[in-house]
Amino acid sequence: MKREIKIGNRMVGDGYPTYVVAEIGINHNGDLDIAKQLILAAKDAGVDAVKFQKRTPEICVPKEQQNQMRETPWGYISYLDYRYKVEFNEQQYGVINELCKQIGLDWFVSVWDKNSVDFMEKFSPVCYKLPSASLTDHELLLKIRKTGRPIILSTGMSTAEQIKDAVQVVGLENLLITHSTSAYPCDPNELNLKMVQTLRDVYPCPIGYSGHEVGLVTSVVAVAMGACLVERHFTLDRAMWGSDQAASVEPGGFRKLVKYIRVTEQALGDGVKKVYDSELSSLKKLRRVQ
Repeated sequence: MKREIKIGNRMVGDGYPTYVVAEIGINHNGDLDIAKQLILAAKDAGVDAVKFQKRTPEICVPKEQQNQMRETPWGYISYLDYRYKVEFNEQQYGVINELCKQIGLDWFVSVWDKNSVDFMEKFSPVCYKLPSASLTDHELLLKIRKTGRPIILSTGMSTAEQIKDAVQVVGLENLLITHSTSAYPCDPNELNLKMVQTLRDVYPCPIGYSGHEVGLVTSVVAVAMGACLVERHFTLDRAMWGSDQAASVEPGGFRKLVKYIRVTEQALGDGVKKVYDSELSSLKKLRRVQ
């Protein structure tokens, strides 16, 4: 099979430009104006898509955690109440959908439960992302597969056997797998970028990279190792309140990341040794023995 899928109007896979995703996630802190600022900043940075997260809190928050109290921008509230605060409703996602259409930017979400899939189907997303935490939720995988939309499968905190089982559930058609390590931020010693090549060796579908590290270099290296999609968390300011902010990239950094990825794509070449026209003058001047 060809190592490619179609996301929106873009082909993603070997031989195509890297599909760059700015994950807004919940870095909007439940504020639609912040979400809109992030969307516009992502477009300015040159990304291909933005991604949000969609949960049904009473389903996704474990019972033993629901009543745990925590300090938040909304006061000292339960963890369940906090999760409701950062969820957008249908009207708010409608605004997001219209804005992304106006500026020509793909958008999609990570879905954490089956109800969220039903909710998002109203917006005909270009694809679905299955978060690492849900990789073993085979019922959710089957629910997503039944939509017929492309699936991005994230593999953080998962064993090789669990990944294999998930792939068997959804099949390889219209599937992209991303290597990921689910630590926020992730220490370089645990990034294990060689897993990009390992996944390419095992699965004939496109392989990407979802990074949670600090800095840009390692995400660019993932492209050099064969990742056809790169996803990084995106924020207006890493000092903002929120669990994902510290492992996120600010707008200026994201512009650099996209630039570095595009330069890397040009620099990789085709692996066939040749003498370039630009070398001929040096060849003539410097080579003594022909």
